[in-house]
Amino acid sequence: FLTSCLFVSGPMNTLFRLSVKFFPPDPGQLQEEYTRYLFSLQMKRDLLEGRLSCTENTASLLASHLLQSEIGDYDDMADRDFLKLNKLLPNQERIQERIMELHYRHLGQTPADSDFQVLEIARKLEMYGVRFHPAADREGTKINLAVAHIGLQVFQGNTKINTFNWSKIRKLSFKRKRFLIKLYPEVHGPHQDTLEFQMVSRDQCKIFWKNCVEHHSFFRLLDQPQPKSKAILFSRGSSFRYSGRTQKQLVEYVKDSGARRTPYQRCVSLVSGLWSLSLVSVSGLCLWSLSALFNSCGLLSLCQEEHSPLCLSPSFQMSTLSLPGAGQAPSPLQSPILSEVGTNRLEEEEEEGRRKRYPTDKAYFIAKEILTTERTYLKDLEVITVWFRSAVIKENAMPEGLMTLLFSNIDPIYEFHRGFLKEIDQRLALWEGRSNAHVKGDYQRIGDVMLRNMCALKVRLDSCHHLVKHDEVLTELEKATKRLKKLETVYKEFELQKVCYLPLNTFLLKPIQRLMHYKLILERLCKHYSPDHPDHNNCREALKEVAEMTNQLQSSLIRLENFQKLSELQRDLIGIENLTAPGREFIREGCLYKLTKKGLQQRMFFLFSDQLLYTSKGVTATNQFKVHGQLPLHGMIVEESENEWSVPHCFTIYSAQRTIVVALTPPPPPCPSPPSSGSSDEVSLDQESEDDMSSSRNSLDKQTHHRANSTMHVCWHRNTSVSMSDHSLAVENQLSGYLLRKFKNSNGWQKLWVVFTNFCLFFYKTHQDDFPLASLPLLGYTVSSPGESDSIHKEYVFKLHFKSHVYFFRAESEYTFERWMEVIKSAASATGRMSLLIPKGPLQMNGN
Repeated sequence: FLTSCLFVSGPMNTLFRLSVKFFPPDPGQLQEEYTRYLFSLQMKRDLLEGRLSCTENTASLLASHLLQSEIGDYDDMADRDFLKLNKLLPNQERIQERIMELHYRHLGQTPADSDFQVLEIARKLEMYGVRFHPAADREGTKINLAVAHIGLQVFQGNTKINTFNWSKIRKLSFKRKRFLIKLYPEVHGPHQDTLEFQMVSRDQCKIFWKNCVEHHSFFRLLDQPQPKSKAILFSRGSSFRYSGRTQKQLVEYVKDSGARRTPYQRCVSLVSGLWSLSLVSVSGLCLWSLSALFNSCGLLSLCQEEHSPLCLSPSFQMSTLSLPGAGQAPSPLQSPILSEVGTNRLEEEEEEGRRKRYPTDKAYFIAKEILTTERTYLKDLEVITVWFRSAVIKENAMPEGLMTLLFSNIDPIYEFHRGFLKEIDQRLALWEGRSNAHVKGDYQRIGDVMLRNMCALKVRLDSCHHLVKHDEVLTELEKATKRLKKLETVYKEFELQKVCYLPLNTFLLKPIQRLMHYKLILERLCKHYSPDHPDHNNCREALKEVAEMTNQLQSSLIRLENFQKLSELQRDLIGIENLTAPGREFIREGCLYKLTKKGLQQRMFFLFSDQLLYTSKGVTATNQFKVHGQLPLHGMIVEESENEWSVPHCFTIYSAQRTIVVALTPPPPPCPSPPSSGSSDEVSLDQESEDDMSSSRNSLDKQTHHRANSTMHVCWHRNTSVSMSDHSLAVENQLSGYLLRKFKNSNGWQKLWVVFTNFCLFFYKTHQDDFPLASLPLLGYTVSSPGESDSIHKEYVFKLHFKSHVYFFRAESEYTFERWMEVIKSAASATGRMSLLIPKGPLQMNGN
């Protein structure tokens, strides 16, 4: 991705400059923190030189992240001194206050996080990676040509007027100053078959042509192109070929090579106290920097350009480079690689650095659980306040009264928790020592923050009755979707979007459920603290405030969770109406085998307080379940009958309408009535269990029409069941945070943001992502510590196992390890659920 430029200004002054040659569409996916750092420096230079044109707000945000990366947390005097000495933007003086205001919001953000944010913002800009080559069209109009990963781009001024994808281009060539683009006849449309542009000179034309050849080879080809064979007498055309690795080869190289990454660290510059790189001494500059880049990127070329050095600030221009000495530990700032590779990405030395850097007190990790789960909670609220709002406004699908009821109820809650999250994040930054703000006092506590915000939340909820209105919101939204076809369509289509990773009405219950989470976490803090601990009293008072709110809302939560489940089933089941009838309670859903003329056939059963439904998986495009029978519970008798049918765990259900025989599991062959092979659209269990998990390459995109990780589908494929009490327990045990994941047959550990909810693990690249990359339903899995045969010699590792599928996850501390084990055990174990379905003799149902 990088190119190296050599400047020689004298026999004693030689300067190497690195610049980006190939701009990938998503630089945030670059695997090494060091490479992302170099890319962020390129964005920094492009900003200053005016290449990366953007609005003032965007430029201010980019500059604030660059400021955070170089000097750390906000300090008014340090910010002003730095901006006075270093220029980040052409119009920096005019928007300096805005830059500092945005910098204040990045408290606790590490340099690596800041680099990542710079790349995430920059890649969305139209001028990202654009390098202009002046030209003119056939009419003499001045334009600029540029080449990118997608193809050739044509600009008039700074406005892009056309793009020619590589797939549309048949041939690129040049004749003297004329640059020629030949298009495929069927795709050129209004354009001529051959487009011609006049460049400034033949040399400039050839440089741009070579640039196009290299970009096409790098981004489009799978293998390195072979050199052109030399002609014996005469040759036509250029023999130039791209000679480096292609993007595909680089990816494979990183996966397959066993080469260890070169450690590096950022240190404080002696010049002005800024963050800078420490790699090699000046005497070893040429030798090491080239070899390191070869190892890191696999792509390096030598060129000359007339631009200023890449490192803009005095600290970077004057910082020296040195390899770590024999006794020097690698940097704890180096984060694990975000993709599976063929070598262990987390060495013991790095772990030691991490442990030394962060607190080890259990109270810190309990407080950190508040932070991590609050981040997930705020993202869940955004599903309603941002994404769903946008969908209904775009289609004008929701009546104004319902819009007011819904968003006037949830918007204030969202705004409150945005401020609360920021305060929690700042306190944890101080606790960890990430902040360099000049503050005094003991900040290794969380009780004062919790007490202040729980009191404020209680006042806000009491005055506005927000949580009381949740019952009305759910009811009115359900009525409106039945009454208005347009709203129903928008609702169903929104649930298919990746951002809506749970049933939509589930997100409406999050505010009440979140209060339960606060209560449980504060209980753990109070249990951990001794009575004389300075944080104990505040935590105890905060717990009292939360407990008062949860006690008032407990009965409402049970009723709302039941209504939400009934509403969800109403949409997912075909052939039944009015499932949300008043007084009906959901009890259990699960897979059983019903005896038919063809033998034991798989069916999905749904038990309610007044009736029992059994369904089969439909063959419709929506992949829903079709109701085959409704049996009232009044007068129903259930009798064990495995001796009669020679099937284990078999029982007969007698109702007023019909009598059916069901079994928990299909009989082993041979048997008098062999089970059928199942419907043609049935997903095999092994296939389904790998659905979103095999290597993060499988994603939620596989779910074309219906969410494959819903509990009914998982119960169907895993032959298990889930009760309403299981759902309630899962709500209490929601958890999120960073984990390291390792597959059974891989050596690398992959750092992922993991969210546990609804019996499922959802995987994100970072906590800032809007939707999960993959998911893993846990029903049927077993969780345990690794055995000796697993060869896992790390602390805080737990193992998930289902049939032949094995995954390892590593937590950061003993507390987080125990918490993940606790919540996953609550979802993974199916033994208790199965035993509840086994009757102990005749059982009569009265339907009461």
